[in-house]
Amino acid sequence: MSRDGLSRDGLDSLLAAARSWRDQDPDDETRDELDRLLTRAAEGDAAAVADLADRFSDRLQFGTAGLRGALGAGSNRMNRVLVAQAAAGFAAFLLGRDDSPSIVIGYDGRKNSDVFARDTAEIMAGAGIRAVILPRALPTPVLAFAVRHLDFSAGVMVTASHNPPQDNGYKVYLGGLDHGSQIVSPVDGEIAALIEQAAESPVTDLARSDDYTEAGDDLVGEYVDRTAALAGTAAAGRQPRVVYTAMHGVGWETARRVFAKAGFAEPIPVSEQAAPDAAFPTVAFPNPEEPGAMDLSFATADRVEADLVIANDPDADRLAVAIPGDGGWRRLSGNEVGALLGWRAAERAQRDDVDGTLAASIVSTPALRAIAGEYGLDYADTLTGFKWVSRVGGLLYGFEEALGYLVDPAKVRDKDGISAAVDLLALATELHTQGSSLAEHLVAFDERFGAYASSQISIRVDDLSQITAMTARLRAEPPSRVGSLVVDRIDDFRSGFGEFPPGDILRLWLTDGSRVIVRPSGTEPKLKVYIDASSTVGDAAARRTAAEAAVAELDRGMRELLAG
Repeated sequence: MSRDGLSRDGLDSLLAAARSWRDQDPDDETRDELDRLLTRAAEGDAAAVADLADRFSDRLQFGTAGLRGALGAGSNRMNRVLVAQAAAGFAAFLLGRDDSPSIVIGYDGRKNSDVFARDTAEIMAGAGIRAVILPRALPTPVLAFAVRHLDFSAGVMVTASHNPPQDNGYKVYLGGLDHGSQIVSPVDGEIAALIEQAAESPVTDLARSDDYTEAGDDLVGEYVDRTAALAGTAAAGRQPRVVYTAMHGVGWETARRVFAKAGFAEPIPVSEQAAPDAAFPTVAFPNPEEPGAMDLSFATADRVEADLVIANDPDADRLAVAIPGDGGWRRLSGNEVGALLGWRAAERAQRDDVDGTLAASIVSTPALRAIAGEYGLDYADTLTGFKWVSRVGGLLYGFEEALGYLVDPAKVRDKDGISAAVDLLALATELHTQGSSLAEHLVAFDERFGAYASSQISIRVDDLSQITAMTARLRAEPPSRVGSLVVDRIDDFRSGFGEFPPGDILRLWLTDGSRVIVRPSGTEPKLKVYIDASSTVGDAAARRTAAEAAVAELDRGMRELLAG
């Protein structure tokens, strides 16, 4: 046996797999990385053997989020070999689906994003597929827009969104009857099977061609024009002073063009975070939801005496908002922003005399359902993930609590942090012109629809089996109470529930109407718990106090249950 427990045959097989991967790798950096590991492993270095085993014992799985993982050599990492295999498998899928398939490819500012995008373009072109690549690193919403605008068969965006700096990813969209939405089951499985087939041959055997084209800036300009139009005439009002951060991502260039086209004064950028930087040097984690990620934004806002802070995540498909609060800046939750933009969408539908549907993922606040009911609109709950929200029929507006908002479904069928920023800025300007504010508008929301409060518990694990164990314990011993609140019923999605397919989701309803949802994260090794409560009793202040007290009690009770 080798020192890490592998048999001699097992070690030989691992080393052979690593050498085979190295020999087809076109990237000097990852090829050298494997060479060093192979040399150490051959000399009996147990740490090197363990590292190789981690890289090759599994394969980075292609699913409904495409691919996402840490950069590095090996089948369980993001690299040029894996991307080439994915592109070849996806090309085979498109050739079997369309007579004359076409694809548009975008990329963000992360390490190797441009390289992965050009590899994809060359392989698609080599397979006989019409391929267009965006002219530079651009936001994910521009790519999603391009799929619809060009009426192409598909799109690929190379991005890891708000993941850690060492990650990259590969997000896939489909045109035609999918209308430019992200892929869903069972298509993901079909593509994954074709990628596995492609991986049976070296990527050096793949046909490549430089017969692809680069999109012109007119495509970006069309996105800018369409997005700016969302503001209407709002910019003519008294504008708030706004600070903007791109979080070291690709949002600033496009966002500033959109704001200018809409007539808004240019926001004050957080200069340290305005340009794309794959190292994300000023944040521990490039996600505006994470503690500390917006500290530079708040410091800038204090210095310039701003009225509002808006932030995009690194690929600009999410939006974060902060307003002045007692003793500092208060970042609004995704549920709060989602409800305000949903109210605005309902007002727009009423003004334009149109019918349609408001939609949110099941873990998002029930407030949007209340808005739909008030305005006589349809409402739809969806599974978690914007790929489901964007596919709702007759969609007028959709959101998910993780800072994702779709305010213009006719233009793009994915969350769009720049469009959402324009809609939010138009609302803030209208309120500012009236002598009001977003803070006061939140109070007005409580008065009209009731106060909705929420919180989230996120438990990171080292072993995914820990998540299964926690949900299994809740199923084996269903709680009769969460804290002091009585459980009315539990919906178990394990075998499917209503129109929802099977999933490892538990939804607890409390007798006071509160709700708790427990589910694994779809992108990270975490168990997530979503807590929501509401109140329509008393004035706005009393409603807010009651809803927040219920959430606090449920939060405490769920932490006790999961710790036990």
